[in-house]
Amino acid sequence: MRLFRFKFLLLGIACISINTQAQQSAKTSAAVKFIDPKNMDFTIKPGDDFYLYANGVWIKNNPVPAKETRWGSFHVLKDFNTSVVKSLLTEAASNKSLDGSPEQRIGDFYAAGMDSIAIEKLGFTPILPDLKRIDQIKDLAGIINEAAVMRTKGIASPMFTFYVNQDSKNVNTMISQLYQGGTTLPDRDYYLKDNTRNLKIKEAYQAYIVKLFTLTGSNETIAKKNAEIIFAIEKSLAESQLSRVELRDPVKTYNKFSIADFSKTTPYLNWQLVLAKMKVNGQDSLLVSSPKFFSDLNTLLTKTSIPDWKIYLQWNVLKKSAPYLSSAFVDANFAFNQVLSGQKVQTPRWQRMSNLTDDAIGELLGQLYVRTYFKPEAKARMMEMIGNLRKAFEIRIKNLDWMSDVTKERALAKLAAFSPKIGYPDKWKTYEGLKINRATFFANVRNAEAWEYHDMVNQLGKPVDRTRWGMTPPTVNAYYNPVKNEIVFPAGILQFPFFDPNADDAINYGGIGAVIGHEMSHGFDDRGSQYDKDGTLRNWWTEEDRTKFEAKNKMLGEQFEKYTVLDTLHVNGKLTMGENIGDLGGLNAAYEAFKMTQQAQSNEIIDGFNPDQRFFLSWAQVWRGNILPESAAQQIVVDTHSPGQYRTIGAPVNMDAWYKAFNIQPGDKLYKNQEERLKIW
Repeated sequence: MRLFRFKFLLLGIACISINTQAQQSAKTSAAVKFIDPKNMDFTIKPGDDFYLYANGVWIKNNPVPAKETRWGSFHVLKDFNTSVVKSLLTEAASNKSLDGSPEQRIGDFYAAGMDSIAIEKLGFTPILPDLKRIDQIKDLAGIINEAAVMRTKGIASPMFTFYVNQDSKNVNTMISQLYQGGTTLPDRDYYLKDNTRNLKIKEAYQAYIVKLFTLTGSNETIAKKNAEIIFAIEKSLAESQLSRVELRDPVKTYNKFSIADFSKTTPYLNWQLVLAKMKVNGQDSLLVSSPKFFSDLNTLLTKTSIPDWKIYLQWNVLKKSAPYLSSAFVDANFAFNQVLSGQKVQTPRWQRMSNLTDDAIGELLGQLYVRTYFKPEAKARMMEMIGNLRKAFEIRIKNLDWMSDVTKERALAKLAAFSPKIGYPDKWKTYEGLKINRATFFANVRNAEAWEYHDMVNQLGKPVDRTRWGMTPPTVNAYYNPVKNEIVFPAGILQFPFFDPNADDAINYGGIGAVIGHEMSHGFDDRGSQYDKDGTLRNWWTEEDRTKFEAKNKMLGEQFEKYTVLDTLHVNGKLTMGENIGDLGGLNAAYEAFKMTQQAQSNEIIDGFNPDQRFFLSWAQVWRGNILPESAAQQIVVDTHSPGQYRTIGAPVNMDAWYKAFNIQPGDKLYKNQEERLKIW
């Protein structure tokens, strides 16, 4: 997209224009309370617990529904979008649409998934050929061949992870990339740490393995032995994996090899042959995130017997297929996930099938979604807000007191090069060649997986397609892609409480404005800052500036590590570093942009709050929510985001404007002295 840069005065005029339109719209919707005092708990001082002050009554009145693991603003909006998608799918499934049209294809996919009677009759017969084929393997070559081919057919991804993406040191080239994998539990720590929670989860996991094998005809004794074998193999793989914090280092995980040289480090894995089986041809090099993992895998291949590897491969078929087989398999899958998440009742079938349709053929479904639920005005408004946030970020970079002019110049060049994507792709995937049949649900799922794999591999040897998206239009989320240096906002998130065309600027800048700033800040967080304006993994900092930056990051990590989540569990400041920097930089940039608007320069009171208060309350209501204890414990281990209550306060407690807006004073629990307040971006 063409990028516009404004001088300061012109930016202010643009903001005033937006603000006037928003206020006029708001007057026509006077009944709408974008900040509703009824959701707040005024018995709590904002300086003691801003999260509960802003959201306390809402939190009390909105427990986690039985079919969910957490419930908050994101989930309310996601639930709305899921219902919208359901109506689109139901209509598509019931209409006689033109053959081959998006309506017909998503309708058939959804209808097949909703035909529970047909699915029930089939039991586990859809995977019988896979189980029998694996059972006939005679040697290690057969095991390795099967592990490779399973990927191409959408069956499973055993032993390791493989994908195709840009070479982060040569961003105009797509390259094969190998990544650690092969395990089932959410993180390696579940295998390696024997605390009470993990022991309960491991027990449930082994019971799950036993259940699926008995459902396919194994007696319980054999099934229990299978569970021991599978867990032992996966534990060995977990012991070789890097931690999630280590994986956040893009330099450490960038290891480029010629395919021939890498094969020498893994004598039993000839990658020229393995990659050929995975439909990768004509390539001379690849990237490996953790070479040690693959050398350990090579050793494990010979230490583990062929019968045990066959059981492991069969397990990969079972666990991947269970959600799409008869109810006995689906129920067993849910029973295991209940232990991980605490979810009370299974998600309704229609909702699971709606989500599956979005996952499988989301850009067909997305065409229907944006046609009805995304307006051009929203995209235009977003472009203006992105321009305003870009200018605000520019101002903040220029005013940094810890960064040299040399590094500032390069940071500004990167900011100017950000490429925004809003709403939906300019070029839709057509899913040409993907077979979808209303009568073959399981085959549809497999076909979609196989199509996606081939679509990925077919990018090799071709120019990088910068029109591709990593999320579907109905998704309630946003992202920054460092190798494309792009910020992306699907249509699904461009709704209240993040964004509303009728809202005043305080609401939109505290909501979607902070999200825009957050994604921009990812380009300058501890990881994203290692990529230059072209998306290349290349240092553009002076050594002194980088040292100062890392010192500030360390202090931010220490702030978050003081936050207790559950029992003795604390936020992992190193794992969540990038997101915490994103929030701090994003909210500051959004506030900077908001202060240029007419509303922010006034002292207009709306629903009892002045403009600055509404800005911070808008931010706070985005993160309100409840979460089940089991899910909270899992989030701390696997999620790079801090829990919502600490995202609410993590940035504001470092911002002078928040202290002034709510008269936060020494003695308040959240009060920080000036020297404790961090200013990074």
